[in-house]
Amino acid sequence: MDSQKVDMFMMMNAKCFEAHHLNTIREKLISLDDSQWQRLQLTQFKDPTTSLLISIFAGQLGIDRFFIGDTGMGVGKLLTCGGFGIWAIVDWFLIQGATREKNATAFNNAFL
Repeated sequence: MDSQKVDMFMMMNAKCFEAHHLNTIREKLISLDDSQWQRLQLTQFKDPTTSLLISIFAGQLGIDRFFIGDTGMGVGKLLTCGGFGIWAIVDWFLIQGATREKNATAFNNAFL
């Protein structure tokens, strides 16, 4: 793939991934065909900052976990009112990393 496309993708989506995944993502992007590039463009990545804001304001209802695709954990937080508030507070610190990991999984699944 064209290095200009790779650089553009990395610039626009670097905040959506953990730092240790970026080199692997760059290598995978360089080896892509143009047909796979179209499939990657259709993949939507969640913004970690948005998930943090959702977690702060609606974390007790599990909306943050529903947002990133953790339906089971979202239901658990919803039924326990955020683990009686404790789970909701812990997620303020963990939700951005969980969002980035989900984005890495979505990136890898785009090519299966």
